[in-house]
Amino acid sequence: MSTTVCQVMGFIVSSLGVAGCMVSTAMDMWSTQDLYDNPVTAVFQYQGLWRSCVRQSSGFTECRPYFTILGLPAMFQAVRALMIVGIVLGILGLFVCIFALKCIRIGSMEDSAKANMTLTSGIMFIVAGLCAITGVSVFANMLVTNFWMSTTNMYQGMQNVQNRYTFGSALFVGWVAGGLALVGGIMMCLACRGMIPEESRYKAVSYNASGRNISYRTGPYKVGSGYEPETKTRKGPGYEEAPRSEDGGRSYPSKYDYV
Repeated sequence: MSTTVCQVMGFIVSSLGVAGCMVSTAMDMWSTQDLYDNPVTAVFQYQGLWRSCVRQSSGFTECRPYFTILGLPAMFQAVRALMIVGIVLGILGLFVCIFALKCIRIGSMEDSAKANMTLTSGIMFIVAGLCAITGVSVFANMLVTNFWMSTTNMYQGMQNVQNRYTFGSALFVGWVAGGLALVGGIMMCLACRGMIPEESRYKAVSYNASGRNISYRTGPYKVGSGYEPETKTRKGPGYEEAPRSEDGGRSYPSKYDYV
């Protein structure tokens, strides 16, 4: 029961993580204009991975997509690629995980096959979460670098500097979504261990003797057929054991020895 609960919880958490990655990638507020020096402004700018937007004080918002690919920075394109790879892996992991759920029976699928599919989906979720966290972190590093460069130029007396941008809400959504996908993938991998059948964990071959068990004893022993009569020793008055002859035979007493 615990294995099924762990698997279902991993599926739910991973689904939330993948959905969060999709929402974060589609959001336009990856970077927002810093209003620290000018809190009252008629224009508010924010940018996303696919377009940049301007919102006026009247409430009118105008967005313009990026019409170029080669003109964008290389790190910016790397962030795009990481988020897309994370989403694709997450969706594939969800499809695999649906068929691997222990509470769903599909034909005569064995538990070992479901365990392998659960492990595969868990690895996909882990890689998808790492891609999302890495992409968001790279974009955040770009924002921090540009922010401090703009601040340095502003304090050096340059008035014609570009606007400073800070973290947008999409970054926090991406961090949380990547963490959920990572945790869900770990739970799926843990559930895989409980789904492996017991007989497949320890594979051993036992050999049985075809005949009866034979015990061996070390040391000197006498081999006999089991049909020899017991030798009785005759003891009595006037009886002596005759000496052995030189040729190894035994000489028996005659009738005159008893006189």
